[in-house]
Formats: sequence, structure tokens, C-alpha cells
Amino acid sequence: MSDPHHEPHVFPLGRKPGELLFCAAFLIFAAAVLAMMSWQTSWLPSAGLAAQPRLWPALSLGGMALFGAILWARTFRTMRTPGRWQEAAQWMRSLEFVGWYVLYVLAIPVIGYLPATILFCVLLTLRLGYRSRLALISAFAFALFVVLTFKTAFNVKIPGGALYELAPEGLRYILIRYF
Repeated sequence: MSDPHHEPHVFPLGRKPGELLFCAAFLIFAAAVLAMMSWQTSWLPSAGLAAQPRLWPALSLGGMALFGAILWARTFRTMRTPGRWQEAAQWMRSLEFVGWYVLYVLAIPVIGYLPATILFCVLLTLRLGYRSRLALISAFAFALFVVLTFKTAFNVKIPGGALYELAPEGLRYILIRYF
């Protein structure tokens, strides 16, 4: 017969590092967004219940707050395991990639969608530690594929970059329209 102490437990007895911190942040976020609901949505007197603009956001945010509170109550009662702040530091490190995306979005109006996407993909590939020629070519090809798919094939309206204004008139139109 197997030893029950070495088998994985479906519902662990102790909480994981950072779980209570996550519950608190989740619950605070849900409550804050739920509190702002009246400023962001409306209740239409003539519309049915399912057609109300406030109904579905209220249900989803109410569920988010309810399940956040249940998770908080369940987590608060269990034994604490060390490492909460190390886990929070790991979460903060992941915010670097939000910064990368913000820089990408800010670069698009300046240098254009095509150069910004190529630069973003190649630099992010380097940042992730891939240094091979194949990885860099793949990043470049992926960026080109994304631009051609969204801007050229799907005709998504993305503003042209200020750098495109320096191109000759015929090329400028092509760059703004397709890249």
C-alpha cells in the first residue's frame, strides 16, 4: 500500500506563497471597479433586463467580488507558507513586459507600425535571451506577418508614423496605407 504522505493532495492544506496577497488585490480591484459602475454605465428605463447596459458588467463584477471574498475567507483560515513577498516581487518583475508594450504603443505614431513592430519583436526576442540567427529571423518574419495581416489584409486603421512623412510622396502613401 502506498504512503499517503507522498501522494499529491488535490486540495493542499497550506496556502501557497502570495495567495493571500493575490486574494486581497483581487478583492480590492473587484470592489473598486464595482463601486465605479454607476459612473461608467447606465440603467435604461425602457429596456428589458437582459438589454440593460449595466446588467452584464454588474453580474461579472459581482461574481468577481463574491468569488474573491470566498477565496479570501478560504485562504485566510489556512496555514501560511513563507515566501509571500518573494512571490509579489516576481509579479512586479513581470510588469517589465507591460512597459515593453507601452513603449511599443508609444513608438507607433513616431516611427510607424512596420518599424515599431519589427523593433518590438526583435528586441523582445533578444530580451528573452534568444540570440541565434534563426530566432532573430523568425522574430523579423513574425513582425512582418503581423503587419501584413492586420494593416494590409484586414485593413485595420492604424495611424502612420511621423517618420513616414519623410518618405517621397508615392512611397509615403504606400507606407501609410499598407505598412
